[in-house]
Amino acid sequence: MAALDLAAQWRRRPWWMQPLFAFCLFMTLVYMPFDIFLKPVAEDQEVWFGFMLTGWAAKATEPLHWAIYGAGAYGFWRMKRWMWPWAAVYAAQVAIAMGVFGARQGSLLGGLIPFAVFLVPTVALYRAKEHFSVD
Repeated sequence: MAALDLAAQWRRRPWWMQPLFAFCLFMTLVYMPFDIFLKPVAEDQEVWFGFMLTGWAAKATEPLHWAIYGAGAYGFWRMKRWMWPWAAVYAAQVAIAMGVFGARQGSLLGGLIPFAVFLVPTVALYRAKEHFSVD
């Protein structure tokens, strides 16, 4: 029953980690099932390391994204030790991917701004080691 106590769950992680947890939950429970099972292959797009995959290539990699978001949701929910440093590593990969994707679209500034924005949670997650010591 303690896992269902929302107030206790809220206190398990810092305020800035709550949106990351919520995002992982949303992606795991809502968006990825839609993306995998309902979205037509012709509309599929997945970005990996700044490179966009479309069609069947995107569809084939969606389960990996689903697994990553599911692991993130579980790790944030239970504040698992293995989330440090892996949450920061994944966030750094997203920051780099956003920078590469923006730069590949023809705008250096369009790559630097998202890179800088996504670097903020990357640094915060890296510095949050003590929060992930609860098991």
